[in-house]
Amino acid sequence: MFEKEYACPSPPTRKQAKKELRQAQSCAEQHAHLQASSGSPFDTVQRRLLEGEHLKGLEMINQNFAGRFRRALFGLMQRRTDISAEAILIQPYREFIAQLRPPASLNLVNLKPLRGNTLFAFTPGLIFTALDTLFGGIGRLPDTQEREFTPAENRVIDRLLKMMLQAYGDAWLRLHPLEPEYITAETSYLFTGFSDGEMVIISPFRVAIGGMQGEFAIIFSQATLEPLHEMLSKPLPGHICRDQGQWRQNLARQLQGTELELIARFADLPLYLSQVMVLRRGDILPIPRPDRDRLTAYVDGVPVFLGSYGSLNGQYALRVEHVINEGINQLNNKDISHE
Repeated sequence: MFEKEYACPSPPTRKQAKKELRQAQSCAEQHAHLQASSGSPFDTVQRRLLEGEHLKGLEMINQNFAGRFRRALFGLMQRRTDISAEAILIQPYREFIAQLRPPASLNLVNLKPLRGNTLFAFTPGLIFTALDTLFGGIGRLPDTQEREFTPAENRVIDRLLKMMLQAYGDAWLRLHPLEPEYITAETSYLFTGFSDGEMVIISPFRVAIGGMQGEFAIIFSQATLEPLHEMLSKPLPGHICRDQGQWRQNLARQLQGTELELIARFADLPLYLSQVMVLRRGDILPIPRPDRDRLTAYVDGVPVFLGSYGSLNGQYALRVEHVINEGINQLNNKDISHE
């Protein structure tokens, strides 16, 4: 009797085990559906989107910074330069690192009086785009491996970071003055001071210099920006927006004094390499008459004007008939807003 009362239950049959498994899966699916329909506050993806959308003040600072840095970078590169501020991201640090291709330059900066360090991360695309623009190159990225940068690469990184910190400090000046102070540079994410699971606020930027592109990002921990959360979640005050408009006007006026090379393609001469190798001084290359009445004028490879060719006062001339790039009109004094 004793042994029968405490005997172990017999194991379930295969049919019973399958039935129990189906019941457990059904319960799990119902629970997941209820969570999705109720908008659970623990939905991390939804929370990241909402928090990112609420940082309106930081978005406007990023736009201001992008304009200031664009002007400084154009002065250094002397090439067509564009910088765009992408959408702010809030995610674990490990997710950001997983998308970062080595060799990357990770620069730790202290933005006084904010607590903690801020990370300025340069992708290989930005570093080698700037390097090729300044010193020439083929624009091909090196092997994807963590390594130390060469002295020439470090000089380019230092120059970029110096201009970037100056522009970033100026972008914050009227809202909450910051004093950027460089600490150190790393090539491995293990030594940046951020933990894998730490939630970070990422401001990504895309840079285009000529025909090449690169990216960089500014990374804060949530704890660093927490004291400024209320300020950064609102649009910037009106006087700061007016300052940005004045800055755009000043930039447009300064750009009017920039010297550009205007190239009009009159004809193309397709030749084989063997023909080019036998050319000598005095050889004549026949230029066919264009089969079209209009020529396109380019600035740094970008089409800007469309016109007809002819002569004026004994010189070849191009009559402008159509402006392809309407952005040129924005540099005219009559089109500059004085609001």
